Amino acid sequence: MSGVALTRSPARTDVPAASQLRRAATGWAILAVLAANAAVIVWLWWHGGNVTGVHSTGDLFTSIGRITGLLSAYLALVQVVLLSRIPALERAIGFDQLTRWHRWNGHACVDLVLAHVVFIVWGYALTDKFTVGKEISTMLGGGVYPGMITATIGTVFFVAVGFTSYAIARRRLPYEWWYAVHLLAYAGIALAWFHEIPTGNELVLQRFADDYWRALFAATIAIVAGFRVLVPLVNAFRYRLRVEEVVVEGPGVVSVRIGGRRLERLRAESGQFFLWRFLDRRRVWTAHPFSLSEAPGGSTLRITVKALGDHTARLNELRPGTRVLAEGPLGTFTEAVRRSPKALLVAGGIGITPVRALLETMRGDLVVVYRVLAEPDLVLRDELDGLAAERDATVHYVVGDHRGNGAALLSPSHLEELVPDVAERDVYLCGPPGMTAALERSIRAVKVPRRRVHVERFALT
Repeated sequence: MSGVALTRSPARTDVPAASQLRRAATGWAILAVLAANAAVIVWLWWHGGNVTGVHSTGDLFTSIGRITGLLSAYLALVQVVLLSRIPALERAIGFDQLTRWHRWNGHACVDLVLAHVVFIVWGYALTDKFTVGKEISTMLGGGVYPGMITATIGTVFFVAVGFTSYAIARRRLPYEWWYAVHLLAYAGIALAWFHEIPTGNELVLQRFADDYWRALFAATIAIVAGFRVLVPLVNAFRYRLRVEEVVVEGPGVVSVRIGGRRLERLRAESGQFFLWRFLDRRRVWTAHPFSLSEAPGGSTLRITVKALGDHTARLNELRPGTRVLAEGPLGTFTEAVRRSPKALLVAGGIGITPVRALLETMRGDLVVVYRVLAEPDLVLRDELDGLAAERDATVHYVVGDHRGNGAALLSPSHLEELVPDVAERDVYLCGPPGMTAALERSIRAVKVPRRRVHVERFALT
């Protein structure tokens, strides 16, 4: 364990309270819109006779199957919108919070889809006086219920996406496979259209309900097409991003410098990230999130990447001149969310990249804690030391594995030993999910208020 301790600069006092209030108001407005749409869907279900028309167990199960199906279809559309890169949504909520909502919403969506299948099949079987097996056979092969084959395939797709979202599955799958499997969500939603719109009981019987659902699907398609396709393509022509330089920083770590035109119009901030797509033969099919490892503001942007999968392991092969598509900037891991004049920046492993950028531009009383397993894992150390000297900051390098004495590193007591006034600071935390979760527990244990803890996780779930 080693450190660089230097005199600190005067504390920052201009906490952006108005900006935080605007973000909170926007977030509540968005939640209100989502809740209002859910209320309309429930009202349409009720108005369709799914309560007053229930006279038997079969009717009850069928009614439950219908509302769970409608709500699962709605949550599937919400699932797409949550990570559709809408700037106002991302600024108000933050990508990290949106990712958590995306995960919770996805689990609820899959649970409702499965409930829909169980209750509809069971309800129809009771009404038709069939066994469950015969009812399934009739639905899939009798031609009585159009769209059931596509609905079944769509359900399988949703379950596959849900399964890969669990943390254990995420860690065992390469990012490229996880990304490809999640594209099945779009296919599942498309297949749901052919089941829900032409054959849904409420939609067939109520013209308003049919028009309402068509509008929901159309709005979702427009949002995805606009923010996931059109905006990146327009920005590609506007900024003309290209790889300028690839520098090996250490074992398995490279920095990629990307140049372009009028990059100041991106309005990127230290601590933010982009989804990068490198347009060569091997990498054009996937986009990966990488934080800026240098404060933006010049004619180039820099990312620093550690080899953690097939895609990242080959970034050292990038050639200067390779065109780049970038979605962003994304993330609220910036000085704008800061509430205190003092800040603690904690990084684990390659999570140092946004922290290094923040150290370059953040004002006031700053302490950096950089946690790694071994000395060779200290990425950009020379730059950190130089910035610490330039900005009168304190940097602590915490090195050790998880065995023996390493288990106590960055425990609550160790954290207070390194940073005695930690409870008075905003804490910025970035690193691998396991380390981040452990450090969040330590930070809560030393009484840092939740509103002053800002987390960026190096994982999409």
